[in-house]
Amino acid sequence: MRAAAAFALCLLAVRAAACEISPADETAYPGSVVTDAETRGAIARAWFDAPVARYRHFVLSRDSEPEALWVDAPGNHGNCGHRIVLDDAHVFEDVAPRLVDLDGDGTNEVIVVRSHAGQGAQLAVYRWTGRDLVLDAATPYIGRPHRWLAPVGAADLDGDGAMELAYVDRPHLARILRVWRYAPGRLTEVAAARGLSNHRIGESAITGGVRDCGAGPEMVTADAAWEHVIVTRLEAGRLVSRRAGPFDGAGSVGAVMACKTR
Repeated sequence: MRAAAAFALCLLAVRAAACEISPADETAYPGSVVTDAETRGAIARAWFDAPVARYRHFVLSRDSEPEALWVDAPGNHGNCGHRIVLDDAHVFEDVAPRLVDLDGDGTNEVIVVRSHAGQGAQLAVYRWTGRDLVLDAATPYIGRPHRWLAPVGAADLDGDGAMELAYVDRPHLARILRVWRYAPGRLTEVAAARGLSNHRIGESAITGGVRDCGAGPEMVTADAAWEHVIVTRLEAGRLVSRRAGPFDGAGSVGAVMACKTR
């Protein structure tokens, strides 16, 4: 009995020691660490790690992409967090995960861009089961390698109680804003509009996002020519856009995101 107790204490000590330095503090992608300080659910933080060079697209101006997604929920790494690793055909081609409670159960889902060696990018949603992080829903792959999408954000964009996810499909080529409605296990496309972009090749950040200035969520991007900041709403199943001012760098987009008049 004493030996068993001593072993248990030793095991606890090893686990505690293993977590004195959080894996988030040692990731190869420190800019990918995101925190939701308001959540009371299991996932308040997520990040990427484990660089691999098997998908050489360079759209984000880096020579590697992560193959591991971490969340801070207790799991197979003890109190350090939980990690999933993609198969050899995939990478996470993204700047950072996004934490959003899509189904209203109090626990964040994790939204990421996942790219396939032969099929290109898709938007993927992972959910926490209480023991594991599993793929819950995903959009179709674009269909060709080295074809990418840039997320805009997630919100109830039309006020109907369901959450939508938005991204720009091929922001350097097709420049199509697409909106998908989420239900557990499923994403359904509900609207699309051409002539919008939120990323330029080689930039390490995605421009714009979702804002709410008091009249409901709106999507902020640039136009296809990067001449204007554009605000788009989902209304009655249609995307309705308007100019919010000239685009003259990150500051102009930041002002619109902050609901400031320019």
